[in-house]
Amino acid sequence: MPTAVIAGANSGIGYALAQILVKEGYKALGCESIRLDTASPDSIASFAKLIGDQQIDLLLNVAGVMLPHDADTLETVDTAKFQKTFAVNTFGPLLLTQALLPNIFKSSHPRIAVMSSRVGSMGDNSSGGMYAYRSSKAAVNSLFKSMAIDLRDKNVPVILLHSGIVKTNLGPRNKEGNVPGAVQPEHAAAELWKVLM
Repeated sequence: MPTAVIAGANSGIGYALAQILVKEGYKALGCESIRLDTASPDSIASFAKLIGDQQIDLLLNVAGVMLPHDADTLETVDTAKFQKTFAVNTFGPLLLTQALLPNIFKSSHPRIAVMSSRVGSMGDNSSGGMYAYRSSKAAVNSLFKSMAIDLRDKNVPVILLHSGIVKTNLGPRNKEGNVPGAVQPEHAAAELWKVLM
């Protein structure tokens, strides 16, 4: 039975992906009650210790945060907001992946994935705003692109995912369903699963 770790399996897309993984025959770590705060290096270290030398076939870095739009403008964003957003969206996935690399290397069919966002694109920024969120996703794109290059010779694919706009708790407008074109987490997860497989 393949094993997956899902950071962010407690709600939204991560929860929906966990449901798919279980149906596909994975042992999904994240469906169990294992506490992991991806913004905390100590929590990541404790999690890795708990996992021990268990093989990991799929690591899904899905946990994320987004400030309310009025708190993430040129006039309102501050260092503390940047630090919190980067801790979860950028540093967390990097540190968790680093901590679990020995486990991932044990797999004969390993994959690492991270949830990115269209707003992390440097070339496709036509709306401005979202300073902390946008820059955290641009940074995660850069980090995981480098990781993909560095792990290529070890046959570990690194996949950057973009779910589109999803009705989750990741922003008040998303949760309320006020964003045109927003889809349910189950729909997004089903489409992401096609990319992961």
